Amino acid sequence: MNNITLIGMPGAGKSTLGVVLAKILGYEFLDSDLLIQKEEKRRLYQIIDEEGEEGFKTIENRVNASIDTENIVIATGGSVVYCSEAMEHLKSIGKVVYLSLSLESLEKRLGNLKKRGVLLKEGQTLKSLYEERVPLYEKYADIVVDEEGKDLEASLQALLETLQTGVIK
Repeated sequence: MNNITLIGMPGAGKSTLGVVLAKILGYEFLDSDLLIQKEEKRRLYQIIDEEGEEGFKTIENRVNASIDTENIVIATGGSVVYCSEAMEHLKSIGKVVYLSLSLESLEKRLGNLKKRGVLLKEGQTLKSLYEERVPLYEKYADIVVDEEGKDLEASLQALLETLQTGVIK
């Protein structure tokens, strides 16, 4: 399988970069958060409010583990790395690319985390979420693209070069 799955923090550019990457490669594009909303007929923040953190993770795991297609760029929700079954599945159907960005840059990009459907524990800050997730992103990544100081075009170029050369940075 030759899919490309993008992982990373909310605001790292998974959906934005994913759409452009899919066009360049001639692939389809799938935003797994939108797939979750479609299957559940609710917005992400509603699912989190109604099902709680664990309930949301169960749904996210099921939906991501059921993706079965080829020639697709998949932009995942930032919390997919908590779902080991889903992550193993995504790794088995293609390359997993971690879009890495500093906490400071993410803080500048992000607005209302709750409305974005970001999975936060009670009292959790963006900083503690970042520190919790980065090791998981690094664990599952086949490729890491450092987006620090890069615009969309530069991030895309770095990713394409890595995919073409097969050299993992």
